[in-house]
Amino acid sequence: MLIIKFYFVNHFPSMLMDILAFIVIGVLAYRIYKKQKEKPKKEKAFIVIIVGLFSFSITMPGFDAFVKIPILPLGVWILYFIYRNKVEKWVKYRRFAWLGFIANFIFLAATFMSIPIQNTLYPENEITTYIANKENIQLIKLHPSARDAEIKKEVLNKQLSNMNRKTIDSDEWYQQIEIIDVPNERVERFPYQLAGTKPKWGSALNNTVYIEKDGKGLLITTPEKQIYYRSEETLLSEGVTK
Repeated sequence: MLIIKFYFVNHFPSMLMDILAFIVIGVLAYRIYKKQKEKPKKEKAFIVIIVGLFSFSITMPGFDAFVKIPILPLGVWILYFIYRNKVEKWVKYRRFAWLGFIANFIFLAATFMSIPIQNTLYPENEITTYIANKENIQLIKLHPSARDAEIKKEVLNKQLSNMNRKTIDSDEWYQQIEIIDVPNERVERFPYQLAGTKPKWGSALNNTVYIEKDGKGLLITTPEKQIYYRSEETLLSEGVTK
């Protein structure tokens, strides 16, 4: 069976295109059914389509995805083996079996069609894609080097639309690590977490937001990548580490 695994799986555009794919498959199945003189049982035709989905596939990367493309129609072969001595039944159901195999490509096309919709609705470079709902935000200290502070919600709301994405320089950040008096301790660059934020509805994103010690940097972490943004003003109240 075709298996398509995208990093943004289950997002709204993908669900929408999957529904469209099911409609297309349903229309094709109905047309096959109507053209046959001897009508097959609808429930059996449905099962044959499902079995026809099974296939031998190859995995190919692309568009931040791993896509399994069907090559050999295993489901069709299985059904042919079952009906090999029942020619009349095989003639009645074989088109449904092949429709099941073709359905793999319909779902594949629908998935690729959802990509531009995804990029339009949820731009990956805009911070508002990852922080859309801020009603229940709270600041959490993650490291002993973090000083007591509070999030400035008004400043955050103002700065979100103006924040620019910056390049993450891991080597420079490592060289700037500060060692404090406590043995084996250091000053954490992102000692705060901005909890309670939610990404845009339908994006299916799962991200965590960390705040830099100066209160101006935001690090967005997802299972696939990290994105760094800088604010012109500090987002934290007095008491942050300079």
